[in-house]
Amino acid sequence: MSLRINQTVPDFEAETSEGHIRFHDWIGDDWAILFSHPKDFTPVCTTEFGAVAQLDAEWKKRGVKVIGISVDGAEEHRKWKSDISEFAGAEAGFPIIADESLEVSKAYDMLPDDAYLPDGRTPDDTATVRAVYIIGPDKKLKLSMTYPMNVGRNFAEILRAVDGLQTAARHGVATPANWEQGKDVVIPTSLSNEDATAKFGDFKTHFPYLRMTRDPSQ
Repeated sequence: MSLRINQTVPDFEAETSEGHIRFHDWIGDDWAILFSHPKDFTPVCTTEFGAVAQLDAEWKKRGVKVIGISVDGAEEHRKWKSDISEFAGAEAGFPIIADESLEVSKAYDMLPDDAYLPDGRTPDDTATVRAVYIIGPDKKLKLSMTYPMNVGRNFAEILRAVDGLQTAARHGVATPANWEQGKDVVIPTSLSNEDATAKFGDFKTHFPYLRMTRDPSQ
């Protein structure tokens, strides 16, 4: 069964590069990003995890915990993190989940139920483990993205998506195409003009169904 937006994400216990966790407890009252990769010591994923490490201050500023996952073991993760840190010029301090049993990958619909790890496997055997899940403090899935093996993930976009999700959650608004912090936001159609004025003050009406106002988080 597919994991859908606004569903509570599966809880699990697992070993990570930083020790044992229970996932929901690890999230606590924060936002979280679970990002996966098919195998340690692979080129594209090394650049991606390096990008995550470089954004450490940005994640913390937003109250976001980041955690990786692959089907390799915790010891391999620890060795690989040395390469990640060297490449990025930033410490890869986030944990990486060891999912050698494929339990988590299957629960999060990254792999089919009958998937297994063949002897001498290659990244192609777990290629679909290339997903991003943004999870709210309520432990519900807020956004997911899946990438192919040959296209690196854009973590600036993931950061932008977090900003949009947090702004929408805190202020009861939506964000338009290509939105960035500080730009105008969309007023939900569920609000009357009178209620919109009371809540946001001035706003611009493009169409009766498209009204925009200043970013209330600024």
